[in-house]
Amino acid sequence: MEALRAWRSSSNLVGFVASRAAAAASAARPLRLRLRCCSAAAATTNQKPPPPPQDRRRRSASTSTSDRDSIRAIRLKKVEELRGKGYEPYAYKWDRTHTTKELQEEYTHLENGEICEEAAVSIAGRIVARRAFGKLVFMTVRDDTGTIQLYCEKDSLTEDQFEQLKAFIDIGDILGASGSIKKTEKGELSVYMKNFEILTKSLLPLPDKYHGLTDVDKRYRQRYVDMIANPEVADVFRTRAKVVSEIRKTMESFGFIEVETPVLQGAAGGAEARPFITYHNSLQRDLYLRIATELHLKRMLVGGLERVYEIGRIFRNEGISTRHNPEFTTIEMYEAYSDYESMMNMAEEIVTRCAMATHGKLKVDYQGTEISLERPWRRETMHSLVKEATGIDFNSFGQDVESAKSAARALPGIKVGSSESTSLQSCSSVGHVLNEVFETFVESTLVHPTFVLDYPVEISPLAKPHRSYAGLTERFELFICGREIGNAFSELTDPIDQRSRFENQIKQHNAKRAARAKVESTEDQGDEDDYSYEVCLDEDFLTSLEYGMPPASGMGLGIDRLVMLLTNSASIRDVIAFPVLKIQQ
Repeated sequence: MEALRAWRSSSNLVGFVASRAAAAASAARPLRLRLRCCSAAAATTNQKPPPPPQDRRRRSASTSTSDRDSIRAIRLKKVEELRGKGYEPYAYKWDRTHTTKELQEEYTHLENGEICEEAAVSIAGRIVARRAFGKLVFMTVRDDTGTIQLYCEKDSLTEDQFEQLKAFIDIGDILGASGSIKKTEKGELSVYMKNFEILTKSLLPLPDKYHGLTDVDKRYRQRYVDMIANPEVADVFRTRAKVVSEIRKTMESFGFIEVETPVLQGAAGGAEARPFITYHNSLQRDLYLRIATELHLKRMLVGGLERVYEIGRIFRNEGISTRHNPEFTTIEMYEAYSDYESMMNMAEEIVTRCAMATHGKLKVDYQGTEISLERPWRRETMHSLVKEATGIDFNSFGQDVESAKSAARALPGIKVGSSESTSLQSCSSVGHVLNEVFETFVESTLVHPTFVLDYPVEISPLAKPHRSYAGLTERFELFICGREIGNAFSELTDPIDQRSRFENQIKQHNAKRAARAKVESTEDQGDEDDYSYEVCLDEDFLTSLEYGMPPASGMGLGIDRLVMLLTNSASIRDVIAFPVLKIQQ
């Protein structure tokens, strides 16, 4: 943030460049590049340029396209002139001795005004601010670790270097600088520059320094500019990397082996989601981008690996929202000879370790709410949570789906009559109705970590039947802040039962397709309720089960949503570096 303040407090170079470029064009005078200015260069005449505007708060929030093109043309001329003088503005390398953070830590003891002449340091980074006062030029350089000031004195550079510094270096350029260390009279630690080199000449202006980059859509589309303009954005991705690293450490500490499974698959399986379909020319067949890693990881259990996991990208051709991106990252893990109780413990272990690694504590603030991750977490069945929220005991309906639908229609917030939601109308079992009511009335209330247990068998085709309650499965979903973070089962290992469940799932899918075709709806066809795609059996997976899979539990955790929680990010787009966005009109 210090770099951003320095940037915003520096002179308005963009506005100055644009006005001088326009003046030069109207006078039909050629642009010259050796300018007496200390920022983004502008076309000059024989007269001295007017001073930059004093009221920085009255600048426009962004640079117009014409201004941007003018600045780019000027900077391209600078590139040509630099090469004409024998300088290459796009270097191959730079040997640096320190990062800016290392310098700040190593020389913090210097007194104001003290110069450490014996120090010989070399740094590199992007120029994010600069000011000139006669024979002095101050620049702020930022690298991956922070910022530091460059103290540039005319007497410490050759005449040619000082003129080159003033005429050719703009905000946004990447610079290599070497020299000694000085702490200014005002207490600013600085590199007392003796030599420098333009490592990369920036052709486009950075966002306006006072307003910054505030266009949310542009921030996502041009994440690289977002990271330059808003340095704190990079901290989100540093945290994300730390979370992924901590997850791997946790899995390895429990004896799990990381494996890789295909992204392109012959059949999309492991979840009920609309897949992306592509075509393989040589094989002359359709392939699917995976919607889960589950079925291939279970094949590894059949093959003899007893603890396996994969961190990987998942692709689902569904809606885009603050919670959903068509491609996202999960970890899926499978452990032989365990049940879903083991996965509850594993979920707690992973999340709490990641919280400690990133925050050093188990209480985190999310959008103004303090979330406690202290163990153990709440564990409740889906039936009891729905009864608590609505007063309806869905166990009382048995197999009477119409009575269950009637009870659901009477609830406030459920659409009724001709405008009834397609999802409720197409529910083919009491279990499906229960799930619809749960998603409508309960999910958003689960703010603190909660394991929702024992889902109906109709919506859990890969989970083992509950050993105590008929019609239910040994499955849980983990919710935090009203969002599903994880999903786990005691895994189904009976190949005959698994085939029957898959076949029933296909029948339910086809029934939903038929119901949707009969109902006029204004919903987007890309929403999760779109059942227009085909579903088929994964015969190879069913064959693998017939060779025998050991008793096992498995779980998938959404890494993006976990990072959202630990970085206080409201949208999934904030934690994915390059999210999928709608085409600009």
